[in-house]
Amino acid sequence: MQALRTQFLKTMGIQPWVLRENKPIADENPWEALRCAVQQCNACGLQKTRTQTVFGTGDPAAKLMIIGEAPGFYEDQQGEPFVGRAGQLLNAMLEAIGFTRKQVYIANILKCRPPNNRDPLPEEVNHCTGFLEKQIALIQPAVLLAVGRIAAHYLLNTKTSLSQIRGKVHTFGKLNTALVVTYHPAYLLRNPVDKQKAFLDLQLVSRKLGRDCEH
Repeated sequence: MQALRTQFLKTMGIQPWVLRENKPIADENPWEALRCAVQQCNACGLQKTRTQTVFGTGDPAAKLMIIGEAPGFYEDQQGEPFVGRAGQLLNAMLEAIGFTRKQVYIANILKCRPPNNRDPLPEEVNHCTGFLEKQIALIQPAVLLAVGRIAAHYLLNTKTSLSQIRGKVHTFGKLNTALVVTYHPAYLLRNPVDKQKAFLDLQLVSRKLGRDCEH
């Protein structure tokens, strides 16, 4: 009966209806989906004053992930984290332990610049860190390096001063990812006396990654 019906429809020039397999729709690229979600987010209001979002940059399979605080003026203009003088210093810090910028992944707690480069507000952090956590989950780095007080306080869920939590290996998240804290490059530009301490933190990162660092 079905064969006769099919032949009849074909004779009339009608394409027979065929039940297709219920195949799952291919998953959307998770990075592109996340990037679009960041661009469309208006949860905290910073989209009203920013130029553009600053998603992150680098190797999505990196062993080392750098996490800063929030975009500044130049980051907001260029759409990339850690550019300008602070970015140049961060690049030099990475080179000191044998990394180029392209070999790590760099992101911020906030994806939008706060007006006048003020510190992120708690509610802004609460709205935005879900994006960061998804980035960490996608990358699954061996080591996280938190640069600056805001990043360190969020990742460690603490208010302890940065000077007291740097110089040791902490852990983050369900995977107990190794986490090292150090000074923000912008701070080091203002306080070069602490560069030696920052280098000690970088050596700690290098050892955790099993890399030699003799510079």
